[in-house]
Amino acid sequence: MTVHDPILAAAQRARAAIPDDSAMLRAAAELTRDYAVANPRIYWPDLLAFALLGWGALAGAILAENVAVAIACAFVAMLALYRAASFIHELTHIRKGALPGFRLGWNLIVGIPLMIPSFMYEGVHTQHHARTRYGTAEDPEYLPLALMKPWSLPLFILVASLAPVGLILRFGVLTPLSLLIPPLRAKVVAELSALSINPSYRRRAPEGDFARMWMWQEAGASLFALALVGSVFAFGWKPLLVYMAIHSAMTVINQLRTLVAHLWENEGEPMTVTAQYLDSVNVPPPGTLPALWAPVGLRYHALHHLLPSVPYHALGKAHARLIATLDGESPYHRGNYPGMLPLVGKIARSTMVAR
Repeated sequence: MTVHDPILAAAQRARAAIPDDSAMLRAAAELTRDYAVANPRIYWPDLLAFALLGWGALAGAILAENVAVAIACAFVAMLALYRAASFIHELTHIRKGALPGFRLGWNLIVGIPLMIPSFMYEGVHTQHHARTRYGTAEDPEYLPLALMKPWSLPLFILVASLAPVGLILRFGVLTPLSLLIPPLRAKVVAELSALSINPSYRRRAPEGDFARMWMWQEAGASLFALALVGSVFAFGWKPLLVYMAIHSAMTVINQLRTLVAHLWENEGEPMTVTAQYLDSVNVPPPGTLPALWAPVGLRYHALHHLLPSVPYHALGKAHARLIATLDGESPYHRGNYPGMLPLVGKIARSTMVAR
């Protein structure tokens, strides 16, 4: 959307051009240097434990005869698989060689069975962090949601609820067809191969080692999607429907988290680093629920935009150190919020303002 009111447009430009706070940026860089190493003794147990719990609970939801037990298992499966799936975000930032085998393991255990192989995020998410792309039309993960119409927010969530259907069609139907129809293949690669929210984003065809990684991951997800469809003939509809319901609920939770990961108030202007931070959101302790709906460090999303290379298990310590060091006037404190509901309310109210 375009803001035609010159006063509002000027205010947006001013927000985007907030001068960088050198004290905050310097402290963030200097105080967290010893937190930059990803620890495999944390990553692997975390991933394996929650993947095992998630798939086990999903099996329980399918097999349980008691409705209450089945619902409880489904709820556990949703939260556990959501946490395991959230490691896709870490994969985009892990330095090469830091966690040998982790990308392969994650894709085999989580990514392919959920039809969200890591190629759909790698090479995409880093563009969201690019200094000159964030919040612009070239950012695959940004829309000015706070400046759009009120109906845009329910639609944003509704689309997420249809994710399992879309992914089955993407990998089970379009992948095989696109191998036979080159123009369709070009469209699938450009428009249907990224976990993005910007509908105008177009992806380049992969090259080199990444193209080879893309190929086996897409083949795996395609075979899994076809197996899901085929499972109906072998086991009936219940396993597929339970899987899709849990997948849909997991994706909706993630979409709600995405809705409050930023304030979404920029309309295309390049932003300073401090402005990007202030347009992003931390939901730190003492709140406990964010650990469930923003797992694997995602509750420190604003801090992550300052320090994208710091692994998830160190963000809490980095946040505590910055809070203790920076004075009360630092913009760092303005990036912290108490929880999801106030943020959803803030964005919803913003969409109702006449423009």
